[in-house]
Amino acid sequence: MQNEQPVNLKGIAWTAMQQYGFIPAFRPAVLREVDALAEDAFPDTPGDPLDLRSLLWSSIDNHDSEDLDQIEVCEEGSGGEIRVRVAIADVDSRVPKGSETDRHAAHNGTSVYTGVTTFPMLPDRLSAGITSLLPGRDRMAVVIEYTVLADGRTRPGEIYRATVRNHAKLVYEEVGDWLEGSGPVPEAVRETPWLAEQVLLQHEAAVRMKKRRTEQGALALETIEAEPVVADGRVMGLVVQEQNLARCLIEEFMVAANGSITAFLAAAGLPMIHRVVRTPKNWDGIVQEAEDRGETLPDHPDAEALTRFLIRQKAADPDRFPDLSLTVVKLMGAGEYVAFRPGDEPVGHFALAVTDYTHGTAPNRRYVDIVIQRLIKSVIDGDECPYTCEELDDLAARLTDREKASQKVERYVRKAAAAVLLRERIGETFEAFVTGASEKGTYVRLIDPPAEGRVVLGEQGLRVGQRVHVRLLATDPYKGFIDFARTG
Repeated sequence: MQNEQPVNLKGIAWTAMQQYGFIPAFRPAVLREVDALAEDAFPDTPGDPLDLRSLLWSSIDNHDSEDLDQIEVCEEGSGGEIRVRVAIADVDSRVPKGSETDRHAAHNGTSVYTGVTTFPMLPDRLSAGITSLLPGRDRMAVVIEYTVLADGRTRPGEIYRATVRNHAKLVYEEVGDWLEGSGPVPEAVRETPWLAEQVLLQHEAAVRMKKRRTEQGALALETIEAEPVVADGRVMGLVVQEQNLARCLIEEFMVAANGSITAFLAAAGLPMIHRVVRTPKNWDGIVQEAEDRGETLPDHPDAEALTRFLIRQKAADPDRFPDLSLTVVKLMGAGEYVAFRPGDEPVGHFALAVTDYTHGTAPNRRYVDIVIQRLIKSVIDGDECPYTCEELDDLAARLTDREKASQKVERYVRKAAAAVLLRERIGETFEAFVTGASEKGTYVRLIDPPAEGRVVLGEQGLRVGQRVHVRLLATDPYKGFIDFARTG
């Protein structure tokens, strides 16, 4: 095994990008356009943006993230209300519609994060620099306001332009451990006056919103996506990103912000793009999954009943819960973008238990968010709508396709990395869960490392959720194959 040639994982990622219709590298015209941008100069903007740099804004993201899209700040109001402001990076001001950079972003549709290498939607000078809400930098932003009531309901507020400054870049794991009582106060929180109180107030707002959405039927799903840890071109391991209170905080803030955006655009009578997860067509399959576990769900789709079932299952069998979550996700169907015209009946987002929802809080990473930002700014500035309904139809279909393609690239490269990690362990036996069993094949996820592969020998009679022992037979990083035989 020691004589095996090194596997070019970056080459695999590059090839996968091309295979699924992405442009992996920026054309010279894009780079010239971005290089010509001034670093700190604020673009000319209509009106007089508010100066909110003195507010105690902060961000929570991954430790290595530089493409910071949003920062948050809260303040207490009367009657137990909490006023929330979410500032979104003004990417549109540096990426005009129809520019070379815009055309590249529209083509790819999203940043692609393979774990081996990242293919950003915008050049790093923009997404990790000029348009990133990095700490200590003055930036232009679009600010979304809403109020969290004592019972967790939200009341949309104003949306406007402002200058902002991120006072602290916080990390999910550090903040999560602190909020959960398993770690110290993060250094950046400890050293920034009043930031501890600020983050705790944000946490209180998030807890209220989470409780309310759960009561309304927001699904408590938790799938496993094992990311490769790569150093000096070698795969050192696979790491599963754990959900924690810090990630829940940001998720709740963004769900509410995106809901406020749709209310703002609807009040202005503008068309937009909605993010939807349709009512499950294969509800019978979900009912069967519950029946297999000794539970009963209603005959017709019921988000609240499904949520209660998922919460019970997570408490009863946390090890298998990610695989149940993945099964439910597949049976529900993928999320998609749909153009929405004033007067249309909204499709809704079944998984989030919200009716009117969009994606507008990550314009450095997703193209649909730039589209939504342009719609918002047209209302603020009193300009004509920048998109026709037909354009939004085309964009919604294309960006749904690009999202699905990006997920395929990411899965393919993760499988390749897992194959590299395991290729020196041929013949070893592992403990695993069965994650799929059908005429298409039987698949398992190892407990450690959390790699997935196919059972090609002895698969007869295996059922989803079963705990088994498997022996590693072969790996092929370039095809993303990991093959096992059932043992025992």
